Amino acid sequence: MKTKIFFVYTLFVLFMVVISCKTAPDNTSDKKKELKPGVVSEDNTSTAPAAPAIPAVSAAPSTPATSSATPTTPVNPVIPSTPATSAAPAIPVSTEILTGHIGKADAARKRAVDFTGPDYFPSEWDAADSMYAVAANMTKTTQSDVQQAAVIYDNSADAYDDIFRKTIPLYAQAREDEIMAAREKLINAGIKNYFPDYLKEADNKALLALSQYETGDYYSARDTAADALNDYETLYTGAKILQVRREIIDRGFVKYDADNFKKADEAALAVNDEYKTGNKKTAAADAENVLRRYNNILANGWKAYAGEKRAAAVSQKEQALDEKTNVASRDLFREADGIFNRAEQSFASQNYQNAAVSYADSEERFLLSRLDTEEKRRKALDIIRQAEEKIEESNETAIDAERVIEGGTK
Repeated sequence: MKTKIFFVYTLFVLFMVVISCKTAPDNTSDKKKELKPGVVSEDNTSTAPAAPAIPAVSAAPSTPATSSATPTTPVNPVIPSTPATSAAPAIPVSTEILTGHIGKADAARKRAVDFTGPDYFPSEWDAADSMYAVAANMTKTTQSDVQQAAVIYDNSADAYDDIFRKTIPLYAQAREDEIMAAREKLINAGIKNYFPDYLKEADNKALLALSQYETGDYYSARDTAADALNDYETLYTGAKILQVRREIIDRGFVKYDADNFKKADEAALAVNDEYKTGNKKTAAADAENVLRRYNNILANGWKAYAGEKRAAAVSQKEQALDEKTNVASRDLFREADGIFNRAEQSFASQNYQNAAVSYADSEERFLLSRLDTEEKRRKALDIIRQAEEKIEESNETAIDAERVIEGGTK
């Protein structure tokens, strides 16, 4: 009987040791000091001595021998208190779901920018941008925050799209106005006489842009309209080149800068070849350079011509002074001299075209004053001659009368 009791006791001790090991905490801040047999713990609970090693129990004989040693009554082992469990770590919040919402807002914003929406609706644009900024800068520590940000991003996308929809017709009308103005200017420059085929090509592009806009292909319509406008502007430059060139020839200015005129002609032909081959961007830039060349030749022509007309006006003025027209035809001379002085001011300010015109005008008026003086002088001489003739007649009459008188007295 004692053997059975000892066996049960041993199993109970082993069970309690196992339970104690599983529930004991690891290295906590309030770790208990290691307890030794016979030592009182900090919580004044005495520890039981360590259980002796238990030998293996053999099968009991029919008459088992009793052990003389009686085991001491065991003391219940101290089970350490279980420390308070800490709060469960926060579940990380994923913001990956915002990628699609951000992309949607960014795409809507870009569409509005591409068609100058901020220029047409600045206050609404600021409101949409502010909404976008709120979504971008708000704290996203919970899934609820992320969902709220997604809603705000979507609202900003809707605001951008609304601006885009209202901008499109205004943008299209502005481009149409630009194209029509460029075309009218081109027609007035005589493009039909110079490049009728090129004009037709540009017109077809403008019509294509209108068709693309009507079908909702806004980006293609924008690019095609810009291409048509560039063609009109390049053709206008070409028309101006031909106009300036014709003026140089008509005014006889080629003689003042013949070498540069020849080089400008060669460059103009090269530009035409570039445009024909479709290299229109280069042709447009080169056409501007050619136009500057012709304009320089024209300006130098006006300068040289103004110098020639100034010399002619000065000559007429000096002759008029020599002939005393400033006295005989004072009003005409003063008028001519006033125009001459304005020509001098224009020449000094390098406005050679106005100077040349004024010099030519003053030259004619100085000449008129001389002619007027000459006419007045001629008339005066006629009067003097007539007076002299009358005086001569009077003298002869007087002599005859005197003879009569003398003869009568005899």
